Amino acid sequence: DLRHGFNDRDRTQIAKSLKGLLIIVFHRSEVKQTFKITKLMPTPASSTMFMKEKSKIDVATYVHETYGRRLLYPFLPCVVTGPDVFLPMEICHVIEGQRHIKKLNEKQTADMIRFTCQPPHVRANKIKDGLKILNYQGNEYIKDFGMKIATEMAEINARILPPPTISYHPSSKMANFAPRDGAWNLKDKKVASGATLGSWGVVVFGTERDLPLSFTQGFVRELIVTCTDTGMNIPNKQPPIVYSNPHGDIEASLKAAWLKAGNAVKSQPQLLLCILPNTGVPLYAEIKRVSDTVLGIPTQCVQMNHTRNPKKQYCANVCLKMNVKLGGVNSFLSANQTPFLTQKPTILFGADVSHPAPGDMSRPSIASLVGSMDAKAARYATTVRVQTARTESIADLGGMVVELLKTFYQTCGQKPERILFYRDGVSEGQFAEVLRSEVASVRAACHTLDVNYKPTITFVVVQKRHHARFFPMRREEADRIGNCMAGTVVDTGVVHPFEFDFYLQSHAGLQGTSRPTHYHVLYDENRFTADSLQDFTYKLCHLYARCTRSVSMVPPAYYAHLVAARARFHSRGERWSDTESSEAGGDESTYLAVKPDLLKVMYFM
Repeated sequence: DLRHGFNDRDRTQIAKSLKGLLIIVFHRSEVKQTFKITKLMPTPASSTMFMKEKSKIDVATYVHETYGRRLLYPFLPCVVTGPDVFLPMEICHVIEGQRHIKKLNEKQTADMIRFTCQPPHVRANKIKDGLKILNYQGNEYIKDFGMKIATEMAEINARILPPPTISYHPSSKMANFAPRDGAWNLKDKKVASGATLGSWGVVVFGTERDLPLSFTQGFVRELIVTCTDTGMNIPNKQPPIVYSNPHGDIEASLKAAWLKAGNAVKSQPQLLLCILPNTGVPLYAEIKRVSDTVLGIPTQCVQMNHTRNPKKQYCANVCLKMNVKLGGVNSFLSANQTPFLTQKPTILFGADVSHPAPGDMSRPSIASLVGSMDAKAARYATTVRVQTARTESIADLGGMVVELLKTFYQTCGQKPERILFYRDGVSEGQFAEVLRSEVASVRAACHTLDVNYKPTITFVVVQKRHHARFFPMRREEADRIGNCMAGTVVDTGVVHPFEFDFYLQSHAGLQGTSRPTHYHVLYDENRFTADSLQDFTYKLCHLYARCTRSVSMVPPAYYAHLVAARARFHSRGERWSDTESSEAGGDESTYLAVKPDLLKVMYFM
């Protein structure tokens, strides 16, 4: 009911939606003027005052006296389009066809993906059709420069790298095997190092009417059986189950469940299994904030829909995530396949900077760094920093590297002699700046630990946001959808003429046209050959812990991306909406630190 006006929270949300919108006004019949909304007034049109010929007048009265128009909605606030320009909402018309650059909600995102997701042959034809529309042949400027644009796509050579042999626990029926088409499953396989889960609890966010106790117990039984079959050890087969209000005090509910789980077996709880009624962000975000920054234990969230009739495959996927959160290892590559990791102590770093949504002026950027902690590149430790919004270089990279090098030394008992740094989220225009500041920061971090400590460094930028797409020329050289095979590498023709870069399509696409990942080596003291870095990177893509597939981006960079995304949930006092951006401003001071013990395990999975 708009007549009662609206509260400050509603006004903030409306102002956020309207900011930057182009409008046209018709109240002056002879002039149609276009404006851009900058903000919303806190006062309604009937009490928004401005100076007119040395006396004050409100907007509603002014419109009536000047244009003979009585406002129907004088109780609605005015939009501001410039200094001292206040327009009543009812005289503004939104110009149609404007590009929406704000974050989409879940349904909009799903609709957008469905619309843009096209199989390779359809996309290739659309690109060719687009070329006809652009009509480069008829472009006078191109002709004047003596240029011609080809009407066919460039034909280039590519290679398909062989998949590695993946190892699971020696007691598995299939302990070692080479995957086909970039995917495999856990049938006849046990995780390489199964964690033990002795102290844990279950929290159902809902009532027994939503999910009866017998269903919850049935799901827990099935999960325990699957985890045991997959190589985990779960001596505590009857964890305490509590029901909680999903709209209540989540922190209090989790603390109560934590105490109950600890008291049940008289030991510190290792994990809380949370059963969620929906896929909404607010509840999930609050659970992760509390578990990561207050309780300091991992949580595993599952959807209530999947618990009523639990499938083996679903439980196996949950088991993969639980095992690494508890410090286990799912799979690894034998030492002879990754000599770069095993010949000398080596650390792999992955770094990313996550920026706030477009138009968000209150939130900071978040920098994350992950580092491998063993010669198998299976376990990673993490560190996070909050920094000034939209700065791409990592401000405290030196401090973050020192932190992870210390953890590596505590874990392995030696200093890494080689560093391979995968950096996500840098565009070509930022290469020089990032290379200058970040390689120097890594160097300085090593110097801080020991003046004579000088490991060799290779710095590789990982890019997914580019417009290169590859289409196989023959059907038999494509996968079942029509994409290039997993392991396709392109390092000629469409790459830099003399720098060290390549495209690697390391995954088997599930739908649409696959996007290859572009790897650009900015600095290399480890003297990689093109073949050795391509092969090593492709092998690493088979070690992503939470699924049995080769992934599209090298895992250290992928994990850094997950850590940065998770850190967004650690802000105190956020009110999350379904568009994953909240209404309360989260400045740098409101972000809580992850508990130190969690930073050493892969809590972000």
